[in-house]
Amino acid sequence: MSIPLVIMTRKLPAEVETRLDALFTCEFNRDDTPMSAQQLGEAISRADVLVPTVTDKIDAAIIAKASSRLKVIANFGAGTDHIDVLAAHQKGILVTNTPGVLTEDTADLTMAMILALPRRLVEADRRLRDGGFAGWSPTWMTGRRVRGMKLGIVGMGRIGQAVARRASAFGLSVHYHNRTEVPRSIAQGLKATYWNDLDAMLSAVDIVSLNCPSTPATRHMINAQRLNRLGPDSYIVNTSRGDVIDEAALVAALKAGEIAGAGLDVYEREPEITAGLLELPNVILAPHIGSATEESRQEMGEKVMINIRAVMDAHMPPDRVLPPRTAHSRATDPS
Repeated sequence: MSIPLVIMTRKLPAEVETRLDALFTCEFNRDDTPMSAQQLGEAISRADVLVPTVTDKIDAAIIAKASSRLKVIANFGAGTDHIDVLAAHQKGILVTNTPGVLTEDTADLTMAMILALPRRLVEADRRLRDGGFAGWSPTWMTGRRVRGMKLGIVGMGRIGQAVARRASAFGLSVHYHNRTEVPRSIAQGLKATYWNDLDAMLSAVDIVSLNCPSTPATRHMINAQRLNRLGPDSYIVNTSRGDVIDEAALVAALKAGEIAGAGLDVYEREPEITAGLLELPNVILAPHIGSATEESRQEMGEKVMINIRAVMDAHMPPDRVLPPRTAHSRATDPS
């Protein structure tokens, strides 16, 4: 095939764009403004390769506008819930992603929140900056000891397992809920206890870490009823996808003192933030930075290029994403 036209929907790291430009004919989004649906439709109608990100809704209507030239949607990110993979598959378009390279960075952010919430670290910083520090006191800003707490991980894929390794090193006992048990050797290495019943696990743990993909089955998995199963001294951390939590129910539970705090890197209507979350002192809010390290973003770009080159060389790309009906057992971690 002649040199393909690759269209990027967002601005990528400079080094990644330089390498892409050397390999392919590229159109870049220099000002990094997210494309509208109309712009996405226009881009997909001309491209041999489309490189979208999590901010782009590549639904069936957009995919219907793709010409016969389009060979691959090479997603810059691991999660592909924003792409109608089945519609692409039916049109003969491959979909790829960038799994693995953002695992450790997302797990680091998750663990940072797990440590910061019980010790009220962000709240303490705000209070000091607001002039609320009058000197050391035996009873002021007391938090809770992390060591000895029970951590419940929802989604024991790459990121969930990386979180488990970190948590174990800090003295937390690890529990997890997954569609299936991980291999015994992995569970033993992580000292992780499997719970088939999510509700039962939520009632037993102190901190919940959400590390599952966004699917119809996981939308609002954490709702008012399940938040009620957590105790008033419990915490919840979400670095997966925002729609896994019913945010209105979360705000209500936090205001009522039904749970002690929350750490969020993703949001149900991102980039919109539910107003109640912004008002609460016991909530840590991060702007979707789970994979936001220079190393991770560079490696994501490398994977995009490898996947494109494989398709253009008439090979199956290493990070092909299968539609739900044929993806028998593999669920990708989110970005």
